[in-house]
Amino acid sequence: MIGYVLLNLAIMLVLLGVLFYMNKKHISFTKRVFTGLGLGIVFGLLLQYFYEPQSEAIVKSVDWFNIVGSGYVKFLQMIVMPLVFISILSAFTRLKLTSNIGKISVLIIGILLGTTAIAAAVGITSATVFNLEAVQIEQGEAELSRGDQISETYGTIQDKTMPQQILELIPSNPFLDLTGARPTSTISVVIFAAFLGIAYLGVKRKQPEHAEFFAKIVDTLHSIIMRVVTLILRLTPYGILAIMTKTVATSDLDAILKLGKFVGASYVALIVMFLIHLLLLMLAGLNPIVYLRKAFPVLSFAFTSRTSAGALPLNIQTQKQLGVSDGIANFAGSFGLSIGQNGCAGIYPAMLAVMIAPTVGINPLDPSFIAMLIAIVAISSFGVAGVGGGATFAAILVLSAMNLPIALAGLLISVEPLIDMGRTAVNVSGSMTSGILTSKITGDLDKEQFSEESSLKIEAEM
Repeated sequence: MIGYVLLNLAIMLVLLGVLFYMNKKHISFTKRVFTGLGLGIVFGLLLQYFYEPQSEAIVKSVDWFNIVGSGYVKFLQMIVMPLVFISILSAFTRLKLTSNIGKISVLIIGILLGTTAIAAAVGITSATVFNLEAVQIEQGEAELSRGDQISETYGTIQDKTMPQQILELIPSNPFLDLTGARPTSTISVVIFAAFLGIAYLGVKRKQPEHAEFFAKIVDTLHSIIMRVVTLILRLTPYGILAIMTKTVATSDLDAILKLGKFVGASYVALIVMFLIHLLLLMLAGLNPIVYLRKAFPVLSFAFTSRTSAGALPLNIQTQKQLGVSDGIANFAGSFGLSIGQNGCAGIYPAMLAVMIAPTVGINPLDPSFIAMLIAIVAISSFGVAGVGGGATFAAILVLSAMNLPIALAGLLISVEPLIDMGRTAVNVSGSMTSGILTSKITGDLDKEQFSEESSLKIEAEM
């Protein structure tokens, strides 16, 4: 068994070496990301072919692969809070968020909630077209166990009202939130940084010399943090290779084939929602092909890693490369982590509700049911921010509001990781779309930067 593990590690090292060689030959960042994704899929499938998904050789090999994959994600998570904090603050010191902060926040949140309502309609349509019903899924031990866990989770959040959830966003201890200790820490850090920025503007009017000194400190910190971001993003192709290999190698292909209809319906809905993002950009007079090309690295990472928070640095960097200013990019990326998630809080709970409704004698095609479901999904997608985000919390909130059995949300546990990959990519695309559209509406978008040929600013430094 040790021999097999060493062989697997040797192959991984060779593949990492291929990506390193491509870097030395100055092959573009996007091509290296795509290569890492492809190599990870192929290597993962080969491991599936030669071993069982839960074999000891796979488990031990993946444990070593995680040094690259999970290590990369941890580096990204490490820089999230410093990046959000200093970028929002520097937007004030550089006079980019002086008078539009209220309008920008309302626009971003409005677009996120609006697209989530559209996503709910897409999810309802897909579940209906594919004729999905919860009774079609066999409930095994894993599904029943997951249902029990969801019921327990519901017990911890069922008493939280919407005002209480909104209060969770306000930082009572910003230093605690800078550690990411709470589910709402990212948004709380945004609020704290915005207050500091507003205070800076007041000091600038009364004590300009102090404000100038503070601005220099912020500018210096911003330069250092952005350099750290660049260093971490250089690791993206390697991280995606390791993460994708692990994901494919450990996936339960039998379960995926058995529930292929549900996986297919989910991905049809997710692809349609992504196309709607492109349509919104096109209606705003922007080239969706340019967006596709520049967004590919961050969407690939979101897809493979299944973490919107980990994708935040790449998300913000991509928005800036698309002509969005620091402030708006950070607001859109940060709010998009837990408000109006198109995939997790829009499509997923809507599809579950349509699947589960017939089990309690409700016609899911009833117009009043559909209208209520879309409204509840949109409202709950804001409420998710107060309870930690994620598809499970969104499903709990929606199903409980619709008086549907909550435990049945665990039916798709065996294919949850595969579906979650697409959901995360759509979440990230939705947050970037909200940032770009907000910039366009406020006249802040740099159209020349949007159309520029380079796919990522870090590419020139690679």
